[in-house]
Amino acid sequence: MYKIAPTSLLLCLMLLAGCASSLQPLETERVKPGINSKVHESLTQMPAPQEKVVAAVYRFRDQTGQYKPTNRGASWSTAVTQGATSILIKSMEDSGWFTPIEREGISNLLNEREIISKTRQQNNQSGKLPPLLFGGVLLEGGIIGYDTNVITGGGGVRFLGTGASGQFRKDQVTIYLRAVSTKNGRILKTVHTTKSIISQELESGAFRYVDTNRLLEAEAGFTYNEPPVMAVTEAIDEAIKTLIVEGVEEGIWSPKDRTNYMQYRKDFEQVKEWKERAEANYFGITQNNKLRSGFYLSTNVIFGSHIGSYPISKKAAGISLQGEFFFSSGSSLKLNGHRSQIGAQDVFLEPYTNIDLTFNKYLAPDFSLSPYMGLGGGILMYDQQPDFTDRTFFPSANAEAGLDYRLSENVGLRIGFNYRYLIEDGIDGVSQGSIHDQQWNISTGVSIGL
Repeated sequence: MYKIAPTSLLLCLMLLAGCASSLQPLETERVKPGINSKVHESLTQMPAPQEKVVAAVYRFRDQTGQYKPTNRGASWSTAVTQGATSILIKSMEDSGWFTPIEREGISNLLNEREIISKTRQQNNQSGKLPPLLFGGVLLEGGIIGYDTNVITGGGGVRFLGTGASGQFRKDQVTIYLRAVSTKNGRILKTVHTTKSIISQELESGAFRYVDTNRLLEAEAGFTYNEPPVMAVTEAIDEAIKTLIVEGVEEGIWSPKDRTNYMQYRKDFEQVKEWKERAEANYFGITQNNKLRSGFYLSTNVIFGSHIGSYPISKKAAGISLQGEFFFSSGSSLKLNGHRSQIGAQDVFLEPYTNIDLTFNKYLAPDFSLSPYMGLGGGILMYDQQPDFTDRTFFPSANAEAGLDYRLSENVGLRIGFNYRYLIEDGIDGVSQGSIHDQQWNISTGVSIGL
């Protein structure tokens, strides 16, 4: 029996200890500037306004009332930040379109101005404080939704005590923002944005006996949790940008340079058009009704065999070419032709060509990943009539199923299983029994939209 030397065991333990220490910070990090959101750059690149809008924000608060989920009883920590007002004011400043004025701490500001006035009176100092700015617009709203576990999932594999697994969770936060005129109280514009929050966990480990009375146990892993405050920041930045652009379109405010703004608006509309075509459902999963439409040409690598009268059938690889036309959402007609070999061990091996027409149905046509299934018919034919059969052509009834993944509207990947039941028996030269010969293959390839 194989035994592990003490020196080898010691080296393994030292290696595991080193790996464990690398998974935790041994030194504190220096302070660094705050991280900007992914849309912050496009917010700061907005063309200058004709005149900045003096805007007041009293409180942009968390209206969800939710607390962080925990497995250890009640938690009094809120699920989202309580400082969204500060984030909103920072976004207003960075856009260059607003002049924010202090209203959240207005009582502190008024008290300080009162102290200054009384101090000047006691010291016989003349001069009054200038009046406070008043806002032409109020920005109201808040964080109105925080949905947890919108999507959860995971997977793993373990064999003889050794394996790995992973799981993920998707939450989402929703922001509503509205501009209110202080002149008449009319709501000028309302916008809303939604941002997902992803949490992931990966782990692996081993738990097995390597020798009699010697047990090896090792594990490693990490988790990634997207900061909710960054999700709120990105949602607020996007809401401010959308509010400005839609406000210009409705004449609420005006840009200084119309030409620069029109170029910015063109880019904004392109992104908006893409978002409208790739709308997200209530679960935050992207939908696009253009993912599977029109005509596609596919090339595939196949691997398969047949089920016949001989016990051991030859397995062979081949290639196929497919043309698929979508005549409605999720429904298509596919013409398939493939080239391979069919045979039985130590009996025969013949090249053949197969052509079939299949009606396919996609179960999730508007999503990037969609299962599909199909039914149809076709014909399998040898290049020339073999010696063991008097037929060259064999009609078949076909069925297929698989997964189709779209990288874009014009490019996709797929993997599938194809099954053919021959209407005429004897593809291997033997016709017996009530069950006819069958042919199958696994295919994978790339599809291109034309």
